[in-house]
Amino acid sequence: MNFINAGVCAPKGFRAAGIHCGIRKNKTKRDLALIVSDKIASAAAIYTLNLVKGAPIAVTKANLVNGKAQAMICNSGNANTCNADGVEIAGKMCELTGEALGIDAKDVIVASTGVIGQPLDITPIANGMDELVSSLSYDGSAMAAEAIMTTDTKQKEFAVSFTLGGKECRMGGIAKGSGMIHPNMATMLVFITTDAAVSPELLHKALYDDAQKSFNMISIDGDTSTNDMVSVMANGMAGNEEITEENEDYETFKTALGMITEQLCRAIAKDGEGATKLVECFVSGGKDWQTAKTVAKSVVCSSLFKAAMFGADANWGRVLCAIGYSGADVDVTKIDVSFTSEKGTVDVCQNGAGIAFSEEKAKEILLCDEIKVLVDLHDGSESAVARGCDLTYDYVKINGDYRT
Repeated sequence: MNFINAGVCAPKGFRAAGIHCGIRKNKTKRDLALIVSDKIASAAAIYTLNLVKGAPIAVTKANLVNGKAQAMICNSGNANTCNADGVEIAGKMCELTGEALGIDAKDVIVASTGVIGQPLDITPIANGMDELVSSLSYDGSAMAAEAIMTTDTKQKEFAVSFTLGGKECRMGGIAKGSGMIHPNMATMLVFITTDAAVSPELLHKALYDDAQKSFNMISIDGDTSTNDMVSVMANGMAGNEEITEENEDYETFKTALGMITEQLCRAIAKDGEGATKLVECFVSGGKDWQTAKTVAKSVVCSSLFKAAMFGADANWGRVLCAIGYSGADVDVTKIDVSFTSEKGTVDVCQNGAGIAFSEEKAKEILLCDEIKVLVDLHDGSESAVARGCDLTYDYVKINGDYRT
């Protein structure tokens, strides 16, 4: 099982494209993406837990009732959320896509991202559809990845090769996500493709289970978005025997999926709005996974801790503080904390109390752009990882005038 330099077009039978159709005022920014399978595919998706949901989520949910899809369309620049005609517009996006591709509109996954509460005009999407479809390419992943970006500073795409039943299979993914990100999904959209053959039921189970330890363990700013969606299509063109039960092939498939989602999560967290550092909290020694999960999430969600990471300040007391109010049942007198990066590791707390350490060494470690916080609860064998970033001045600047 190996990573390959590609995205959603790495698996057989997937084309993608991204164009500027006019939703965004900046003509240098692509704002409409399309991913298409050469054949109908098993499909699954998971969605935000926010009670306020973007209209595309309702339409996609209805379209995926049969567990099948053949295309994914997404616009950036407008979330199509809290609009009176939102469902109508999202449905029209599916209709336009279906007509242009010669497929059923109900076989289309639709997504939108951008400003909430502003009407989405269907005109530029309709006018751009011919260009979008004609731009489809088996090398078009990067264009699609660019077209779904909003405040992202970097494209996010990964792919992996793996074997099922002697057949080489591939899986690829692209994502957008930079702000309004909090566990239980985020203002992120993730599109995953694979040429492995998997039943819709097991595809959904694999995606749902994976998200509990991947996408639901990211936090940038504590805001759970309205439009979060992770969707996957599996077209079976690799030729493996379809996975219909939780066997060895299913476990291999889940491992490949986990490799993709982990990299996408790290990329999303590292590209948080205004962020300068990826911050990961690795919790070990939990009496159960829920405890380890709660502790890890609480640490990466702490604004005070995130600010300390921006300043490269080894303020480990903020780690203990976040654990203390997390609600997790832990013995605080057993907790050890360390900071680590490519510059080394420094132990800062043992048995819930401070220990002598070199502030100069700690500063050197925390000035790196990828930081790990190691927390050992010494109360069991379960572990969890949560991912986030530092909190900087630029976060406020970006969001102070995001709409205007």
